[in-house]
Amino acid sequence: MVKKDALYISEKAKDLFKKIDFADTYSTTNHKDDLKTIAYKIFDTSPAWVVKLMNLRNAIASKFGLDTEVPADAEQAYKVGGYIKFFQIMSIGNDELIMGADDSHLNFRAILSRTQDAEYNIKVTTIVEYNNSLGKIYMNIIKPGHKMILKVLVKNAFVDSGVLRESSFA
Repeated sequence: MVKKDALYISEKAKDLFKKIDFADTYSTTNHKDDLKTIAYKIFDTSPAWVVKLMNLRNAIASKFGLDTEVPADAEQAYKVGGYIKFFQIMSIGNDELIMGADDSHLNFRAILSRTQDAEYNIKVTTIVEYNNSLGKIYMNIIKPGHKMILKVLVKNAFVDSGVLRESSFA
């Protein structure tokens, strides 16, 4: 249903940062929903344990002066400049949505892509650029949680196409 995939970065996304210090891609299958619906399934739906973990992360990160809150005037809307939870939308295309944030310690982008692949056509790629040593330290601390949470969130978008099931009996 979800797999860690080969790094998937579109031509447009390749130019987002001067350097990429961390990147990963997780994929699932969904040929039914449009990109907006998939984005909300992944980024606007979190189990209670993920919410608690993010609240703990925010409490700790705020002690180091890192941004942990969505701006008070942020609009929760599917449009450039809008937000899905705490992810600000930076670009919307037919098959790609780019969200993210820039902070003093690091800049990150969450890139949701829809490919023409028969299976695992939905790709969620995270790219990170460190701005200083705190960014590297921070990323190394949260990396295990990032991977665990992303797998759970990406699974929310899975829609069984039957291709894997049928092909396993061939």
